Amino acid sequence: MKKILTILLLGLTIGLQAEKQTAEEPLYAGSTYAEDGSQTSIPGTPESVKKKPKMAAYLMVYHKDADHSLHMALSRDGYSWKALNGDKAVVSGDTIAQQRGIRDPHIYLGPDGTFYIVATDLHLFGQRRGYRDTEWERDGKLYGWGNNRGLVFMKSKDLIHWTHTVVRIDEAFPDHFGELGCAWAPETIYDPEEGKLMVYFTIRPTGTGKTQLFYAYANDDFTALVTEPQLLFEYPDKNVQILDADIIPMPDGRYCMTYCAQENPGGIKMAISDHINRGYVYQPQQIDAEKGACEAPTMYKLIGQDKWLLMYDIFSIRPHNFGFMETTDFKTFSDLGHFGDGPTKRDGFSEQKHGAVTQITEKEAVRLENYWK
Repeated sequence: MKKILTILLLGLTIGLQAEKQTAEEPLYAGSTYAEDGSQTSIPGTPESVKKKPKMAAYLMVYHKDADHSLHMALSRDGYSWKALNGDKAVVSGDTIAQQRGIRDPHIYLGPDGTFYIVATDLHLFGQRRGYRDTEWERDGKLYGWGNNRGLVFMKSKDLIHWTHTVVRIDEAFPDHFGELGCAWAPETIYDPEEGKLMVYFTIRPTGTGKTQLFYAYANDDFTALVTEPQLLFEYPDKNVQILDADIIPMPDGRYCMTYCAQENPGGIKMAISDHINRGYVYQPQQIDAEKGACEAPTMYKLIGQDKWLLMYDIFSIRPHNFGFMETTDFKTFSDLGHFGDGPTKRDGFSEQKHGAVTQITEKEAVRLENYWK
């Protein structure tokens, strides 16, 4: 009886606090999706409850090899995209990264209404640009291709003004990752079980060997990782390298993780779990539609529709392009082709790499359009 009374009193307290919000502005505490396609509630404490924005557009972030910087494109329907700032960088990589360049940017709207971007701190052509004297920061024979050690964390309330911090995995966790081979393709998602932002990424734990998928939790300021990276998912064939994970909540409360498995050819696979940070069940099918290799999957929901688009980076074709698949059930995926040869269009940009998409409001879309005229 005491337990029942406690639960009733707790429910009444939360209900009274929720009533302080207006009826026109529903409440949410994390990142999942409502039937109209907008972000809606994840159970949280009363302190975590925020007003739910009405989504009306989509923002894509990507990088380009030409400048190793942050680029953006805008869409009202999720299919047709127009570059912002004339496809020039909106944030220059040489101003925010130790290696003077970024790759693999990912954008996420957190439960606090803040936008978070994470990216790989890596410039492939640092030697050519005069940023370093060697091909890589360290000996490629000992530490492998790329062999960077840092990630860039960024955050913004308005999508225009960004703070930034470089997070060095090797310096933060020297005992187990002091000699890591690389740290690539970070992404961010809110973990409702932990009540924290989870950052997950690709790590080659040692100088040689295969890349694997790891996760850790960020501090409240989004300037550091406060937990040591842990293994997120283990591929059944240890001889196959995996990378570039992307996690999205499913309508039934589970999580879908897409990632690249570098088989022959390398392609996109998926795994499903009841929890964000563990328990992912391997699915054997490859869900992209490419004859050659592709990587960097990202999924986003269409606003007001029970449809999700899978976008991925096709590095095996020339000119470089993105491919798209569409699903309504996370079981079957329909091929939408590439940018320019199907329903997906791009205006004012090309040769984009490793993209990610978030929903935004109409007010935010107009603000970006006006600022980057």
